[in-house]
Amino acid sequence: MTDTAATSIEAGRLPERAVRRPALSPSRAGDFKQCPLLYRFRAVDRLPEKPTKAQVRGTVVHAVLERLFALPIDERLPERAEALLEPCWQELSAEQPEWRALFDGPDDPALAEWLGSARKLLTGYFELEDPRRLQPEACELLVETELDSGVLLRGYIDRLDVAPTGEIRVVDYKTGSAPRAIGEAKALFQMKFYALALWRLRGVVPRQLRLMYLADRQALAYTPDEAELRRFERTLDAIWQAILRAGRTGDFRPNRSKLCGWCDHQSHCPEFGGTPPPYPGWPEPIAPAETALDRAD
Repeated sequence: MTDTAATSIEAGRLPERAVRRPALSPSRAGDFKQCPLLYRFRAVDRLPEKPTKAQVRGTVVHAVLERLFALPIDERLPERAEALLEPCWQELSAEQPEWRALFDGPDDPALAEWLGSARKLLTGYFELEDPRRLQPEACELLVETELDSGVLLRGYIDRLDVAPTGEIRVVDYKTGSAPRAIGEAKALFQMKFYALALWRLRGVVPRQLRLMYLADRQALAYTPDEAELRRFERTLDAIWQAILRAGRTGDFRPNRSKLCGWCDHQSHCPEFGGTPPPYPGWPEPIAPAETALDRAD
């Protein structure tokens, strides 16, 4: 590693030859907390991962809801959402051919069943709220801000509602079932990340963080406060400093857990007899910090 690159690590910046600074996203912060080696595989090595049907379904449902809110208020009806589903699938899967490889062609009965399960999620959404009564400020909103410590935060918010009085609500759609304790903690970590970013950008602590679990027709609401977000900011600082320390040497250690069963990278993991690829060096590639699939639960 060059002296320039080492200096950039100390400052949390990319070398001058790069055009995009490495940032911390909810997904990547969660990866490092779960397993530092997983963070390396995803954020530094960029090892490919096979998408799952559940991930792709979540991404497509998110796209349908985004387009639903782009319609005039009186057209935001269940039948319009259902009509948007297949065109969204066709468009997104054309851009991502590996998604179509999950099925044996357009006549595969599994595809029809999968689309049916997506329709049930959209039905679940309409049981939780009436979109005709809402006018979000933004959907799929990119937020990016730098903390006082120099940590760059970057993430996408599913929906941002702002009341006439200025109160902010952050809404996140979850297409999986309502989680147990570990899953709920992960979801709240993500929402606090967004709340902190918005607070630093707008000077207003969001009034409510709302998680909508479409499969179970359940909604969870959480109200953060300024003191809590200050503590959370220190948590993110600590995670980023740990990432930078690992980045200096490439010492991203595996952390074996029950979640390993869902990991695509066991063949590269020492915990399962694998060997990681040669460390390419810090900083991260200049690709975006997370993808739509990362944000699909």
